[in-house]
Amino acid sequence: MTTTMYREYSTKGMPFRRLGSSGLRVPLFSLGGWLTLGESVTGSSVKDIIQVAFDNGINMFDTAEGYNKGQSEIAMGQAIKDLSLRRSDIIVTTKIFFGTKDGPNDTGLSRKHIIEGTKASLERLQLEYVDVIFAHVPDYTVPIEETVRAFNYVINKGWAMYWATSEWSARDIEEAHHVATRLGLIPPIAEQCQHNMFHRGRPEREYLPLYERYDLGTTVWSPLAGGLLTGKYANGIPPTSRYALHASTFSSTIERLFSTEEGRKKMASVQELGKVAEEELDCTITHLALAWLAVHQHTSTIILGASTPGQVLDNLKALAVIPKLTEEVLEKVEAILGNKPEELPTFGRPPLDVTGKTRR
Repeated sequence: MTTTMYREYSTKGMPFRRLGSSGLRVPLFSLGGWLTLGESVTGSSVKDIIQVAFDNGINMFDTAEGYNKGQSEIAMGQAIKDLSLRRSDIIVTTKIFFGTKDGPNDTGLSRKHIIEGTKASLERLQLEYVDVIFAHVPDYTVPIEETVRAFNYVINKGWAMYWATSEWSARDIEEAHHVATRLGLIPPIAEQCQHNMFHRGRPEREYLPLYERYDLGTTVWSPLAGGLLTGKYANGIPPTSRYALHASTFSSTIERLFSTEEGRKKMASVQELGKVAEEELDCTITHLALAWLAVHQHTSTIILGASTPGQVLDNLKALAVIPKLTEEVLEKVEAILGNKPEELPTFGRPPLDVTGKTRR
């Protein structure tokens, strides 16, 4: 009888937060597989990136059935197996909607695809369960009751611990909660949304009532705005950058960035933010952008994308910047960005913070 020698896990000082209303503790920084693991990064390189993440306190790994038609799940699952990571030491999340085939029932959030898609994801990941399964986007062709019942079934079967949403509107999330409450089923615990210095309206304004009502947490994707907040596009598009390697995916973003007044303003903001980072915080704009997200109280985890182990290590330097983000620094950042979402109207009444207590 052989005994598996597991790679031991240490937090290495990584902060942990509850994922929304659940009891699940997730690392402030996690690792995602979109456009990288199983696509632009393959073979042993996937293992190298996951290893350096794990060895530096990141024990949450996010993927989706739709990432390169399931190849991201395959690559991530194989790396987890090859590295001998103890299942109880890691958090694995995946997303259901886009499928790996194009049949009429191979995509979406019907009961059929949620159940069959979950089983297929687990097979690709070589796991008995995932910790969280996300509804990748809303499906307006399927009754929400069917979707909620299907995710409840998946959890009851032990294929997932929790379910959550991704890129859902506040209205959609609210409806899912109402259905779950009415039927005595399990509601979603979190939302995986885009959130960065240039994409703020939904997570910072639209979701405010959900934070107060349901203790919603967010798992943030695109924290660096596709690389824009690294400063790498100041002089065009580098040949090895995400915009170059995935030009079709980012075609509209590229056009807006380099051909519009809005894009030019963003580029100017990046330059100014870079100066604040370098001169006042002794860091890069990348570290500032990640730390800025971390100080938002409902950010449960920030999903990092990485093409090399070095990128993981560099991004984790943001941890040292978080304590440096004083009110004064944050005000300077807001002045440069000039895009803070308007607060919800109170019509003369004292505004509430997200915990429901009157601000003093």
